[in-house]
Formats: sequence, structure tokens, C-alpha cells
Amino acid sequence: MAASEQALVEGKDQQHPQWSSDRQVLNAILEGQPTDYHLAELARLRIRYRGFPGARDILADLDQALSRWQLSEAELFAKTRQIHQLAQVYQGRGSRRDDWS
Repeated sequence: MAASEQALVEGKDQQHPQWSSDRQVLNAILEGQPTDYHLAELARLRIRYRGFPGARDILADLDQALSRWQLSEAELFAKTRQIHQLAQVYQGRGSRRDDWS
């Protein structure tokens, strides 16, 4: 059994190794408007924290951002697929941003 599965079974929360940088990104999302960049980052973080045993503050704020922008997760992912097809969202930020884990 993987460590994350064991933590779920035992009811223990884990600290995500990217929590600090993700917290900063999420704070900017919550303070900003639903720009292409913020939508892409929100989708990336939804994927990263899906099923993660911990980071409850991040999970709650991800839900809050979706609610504030009146989007379901499915709508967010549909929008970000369109965004990624039309443009490089991370242009100028190191366009090779494949930081999903």
C-alpha cells in the first residue's frame, strides 16, 4: 500500500511538498479575476490535490475559487482545454511548465 493510501486509511493528513508555492499561487487566484493564466493554474492545482490526504486549506480554497467564478470542475477543465489549444498560457514563465505532481 502506498504511503498516501496508508495515510487515508489511518486518517492522517500529509503536508504536500509543493504546499508553500501552491499557497502563493492560490492566494493570487483568489484575489484576482478568472484570467486564462488563473484558470489554467486553478485546473492544475485541482488535478494536483485531487485525492491528496491533507492540504485541506488548499482544497477548500480551490472550491471557493470555482464557486466565486461560478464554474464546475468540468466547466473549468473544458475552458482550460480550449485555452491550451489556442495559446501558450505559461509563455514567458518557462513554457515547459509540466508541474502536475
